[in-house]
Amino acid sequence: MEKLQKQLDGLISQIENKAELRQRLNNLVSVYPFNEYEYVISTLMGLGKLNLDEYYELRDEYISRNMFLYIFEISAPRGFGETWAQGHLKELVPELEKPSKKRDPEYSGQYDLYLDEKIRIEVKASRAVDFDRQEALYVKALSLDSDKQFDMNFQQIKPLCCDVFIWVAVWRDVIRYWILTSDEVAGNKYFSKGQHRGNVGEGQLHLNRDNIDKFAQYEVKPNRLLEAIRNAFQRQIAK
Repeated sequence: MEKLQKQLDGLISQIENKAELRQRLNNLVSVYPFNEYEYVISTLMGLGKLNLDEYYELRDEYISRNMFLYIFEISAPRGFGETWAQGHLKELVPELEKPSKKRDPEYSGQYDLYLDEKIRIEVKASRAVDFDRQEALYVKALSLDSDKQFDMNFQQIKPLCCDVFIWVAVWRDVIRYWILTSDEVAGNKYFSKGQHRGNVGEGQLHLNRDNIDKFAQYEVKPNRLLEAIRNAFQRQIAK
């Protein structure tokens, strides 16, 4: 939005009655889908400052910068962490299965996904937002190249209940993935045990600008997730 605003401001500055347009924007009443951006773009096109091809280019650039912005509009925590994140991984790795007592007689909801009838997987997902702003998530969503601080808190981590962790982190223009064994999480210096009093074996881990590079060895491209999960499982059972 910041880049789009600058681009439109630059075009507005080229028209003769720019002061009048800015005054109208200050008094503009917006009702979906008619808003200030629709008004500015239609005005600029009407004045010949923006042609159709330039509009398409402006639109395509915005979409490419905000490909995953819609994910920040998911407000319910379970809607994001469970429904979207697990469904997204299932699309990337169709071999992943939802666990059940039929597959695992000891299953009681302690992990999220199952692979090869033996690999127990817990999924943790978070979104990169401006740590210093208090607006809605989609307003403070960050791009990967932003220099603003973020704090992704992976909560209710239970290393004793799974073999492999998949972390999913969403920026407005990219999605990144990390795969770790349960031992690699439990032994990591950033893992904080005892998130809630009395919850034995459960903790949390904050992923932020200061420590994200420390996990580079665990980051995986989406087309390598299946292989990485199986490799992590072999590392886990080797211990």
